[in-house]
Amino acid sequence: MKLNRRQQKYGHKALIFAGAALASVICLFPFYYALITSLRSGSSLFQVAYLPGAPHWGNYLTALMDNGIARSLLNSIVVATLTVGICLLVSITAAFALARISFRGRKYLLFTILCVSMFPQVAVLSGMFELVRFMGLYDSLGALVLSYTTFSLPFTVWVLTTFMKSIPAELEEAAIVDGANTWTIITRIFAPIMGPSLVTTGLLAFIGAWNEFMFALTFVISSGKRTVPVAIGMLQGASQFELPWGTIMAASVIVTLPIIMLVLIFQRRIVSGLTNGAVKG
Repeated sequence: MKLNRRQQKYGHKALIFAGAALASVICLFPFYYALITSLRSGSSLFQVAYLPGAPHWGNYLTALMDNGIARSLLNSIVVATLTVGICLLVSITAAFALARISFRGRKYLLFTILCVSMFPQVAVLSGMFELVRFMGLYDSLGALVLSYTTFSLPFTVWVLTTFMKSIPAELEEAAIVDGANTWTIITRIFAPIMGPSLVTTGLLAFIGAWNEFMFALTFVISSGKRTVPVAIGMLQGASQFELPWGTIMAASVIVTLPIIMLVLIFQRRIVSGLTNGAVKG
């Protein structure tokens, strides 16, 4: 039996919705299971159950109060926020120079920036460690800000340069005619236009700094200065043979919530930033 065009249309939509539903389940199920596990205690932690039972909030109190996750959460917020602020400030000025000023070796410089962003962290760990010790930043949040900024800058510069190239040159020329200097052009003209792009790159840099583990484990040893990934990795039970799964899951949920909130708040700007520059007007 041959299907008509309307039936084929509904069939394609059904396949799309089914695929989207399957992808959503695959992506959300780990977080859902971590959430319901964080609300269990005792022997119920080791029972396979996919529906939430009576909630037990003690794991969250233990994670925040007894294991220092609250302090580590504050450290992560400070480090990630400073990293994003420095990256965006440096990146938008560097992107202006790379996108608007013609000079010899510009293409090679952009290629070098792209290559630097591909270096694995472990390849430069020893060099970064010596730099941090030389600058007197060992066992401080400044060491993390320095290392995260170093790794986030190449990506943000490259992305913002691509976005800035798509902005019409007539806007800059009109501002120059009106007497605007370079800093005014960057802050008053380019920054508002590139708002979605700045939000997108800033959020990606924030997530990278928020989830980083290797540098945080290497450059900080004091328990009061740890970020949340290291603090969760250091969680211990009542004895060396116990692993507090309930507390670990509760801490994981707490750490994930800020990222989800940021994505929900800036979702429109993120989508606009990802598509900005894709079509030349």
